[in-house]
Amino acid sequence: MARRPRSELELFNAPTSQDPEAEKVSKQIDEELRKEADRLKRKKSREVKVMLLGQAESGKSTLQKQFQLHYAAKTLERERPTWRPIVLFNIIQAVRTIMEELDLEFFSHTQTSSSTSNGLSSSSSSLLDSSISELQRARWKADFAQVRARLLPLTAIEESLASDLVGGVMITRGRTGFVRAGWQSLLSGMRARAAADNTYADHTPGTSNLAIKALSMVQDDVVELWNHPAVKKLIKLRKIVLQESAAYFLNNVSRIAISNYIPTTEDILNVRIQTLGVTEHSFEINVGGQTMNWLLYDVGGARHAWVPYFDDATAIIFLAPISAFDQYLEEDPRTNRIDDSLQLWTMVCSNLLLKNAHLVLMLNKTDLLREKLNAGIKVRKYITSYGDRPNTYEEASEYFRAHFLQVHRRKDVGKRAMYVHFTSMLDVQATRSILAIVGEAIIRSYMESVGLS
Repeated sequence: MARRPRSELELFNAPTSQDPEAEKVSKQIDEELRKEADRLKRKKSREVKVMLLGQAESGKSTLQKQFQLHYAAKTLERERPTWRPIVLFNIIQAVRTIMEELDLEFFSHTQTSSSTSNGLSSSSSSLLDSSISELQRARWKADFAQVRARLLPLTAIEESLASDLVGGVMITRGRTGFVRAGWQSLLSGMRARAAADNTYADHTPGTSNLAIKALSMVQDDVVELWNHPAVKKLIKLRKIVLQESAAYFLNNVSRIAISNYIPTTEDILNVRIQTLGVTEHSFEINVGGQTMNWLLYDVGGARHAWVPYFDDATAIIFLAPISAFDQYLEEDPRTNRIDDSLQLWTMVCSNLLLKNAHLVLMLNKTDLLREKLNAGIKVRKYITSYGDRPNTYEEASEYFRAHFLQVHRRKDVGKRAMYVHFTSMLDVQATRSILAIVGEAIIRSYMESVGLS
């Protein structure tokens, strides 16, 4: 009787004789895959997710750099050259902002003003006219006409430098400068090359070399512009509004304007570059013999879109710049920045998806708060509820602290403990001490939650 042919399914399932060597290799591969899966599982079990939240310019990126300096100093050391174009950009941006305001004060205003019946120009409404003579104004105008011409090659580089920094990504220009959507990925590539070379080789965009040459040629003019009494007066009158780090860099132009310039740690902490989207930074932290993979997320200016993705966050570090009591949102000039911080803090405390996250509140930029109060700027002028309280740092800082504590007490859905710190992110030593305390508290809380303590 003829044997029935096997079907394809029977042939597929039929046992086969396998070469012993091939079988050994197969088992080794399976074992490696199992080990890798176990390793990833263990790694994930030791991942500590920390979110940095706060309004734009609250100090989140500076705090991230402080974490890097404290826990991964070698990586910061290798990437120093990659920060050079950002330092240059900050300087050029500040010079351009000053020149634009001087144009309005000394040139555009008089060009568009009409003559009165007695032949006098109506430009007398200028902010400076009430405090200087007509002769002094004419001299200052002549000074700035010459400085403007000499500084034009420097300010003309700003657009090209910004384009290099974003890698061709479209940018938006506003009062606070350029929004550089592609900078994070570009910096990551620079960091990788710097790490591979393990040198200070210049991996920065080509335009930065032109910028450093241009700055070197006109550094004396930049210093003259920055120290001019008219500029100082307009800044005091708050006609010229610069980024907080502008004064630092303009005071250090002579040190920076050299061909082999490498940014210092203080330079890197002072640079300002707007963060878009969510960026992740990883640090290995050892506490009590336990090594944790600390994943730090800088959420940038995002406010709502990130929440569903971080419902498993270990901790939230919220930064509130209490020096901003006299500032308003750029996108909404009617909203005080302190009020905006309180609204965002309310959202964090009341969000059910974040109820298990450890809370750390940093009342930031205390150094700037002291400066403003010492300069005589009155809190009650901008926040009427401050009333007749003394205009001192001790009174104002405690007033702001009480408001944030009140929001937490009333709105926190997790009934969580909260740690509050007064901070200045530019103070390396003080911030390092705070980071050590915060880091240990967060990791200890995490270890207790996963049963590792």
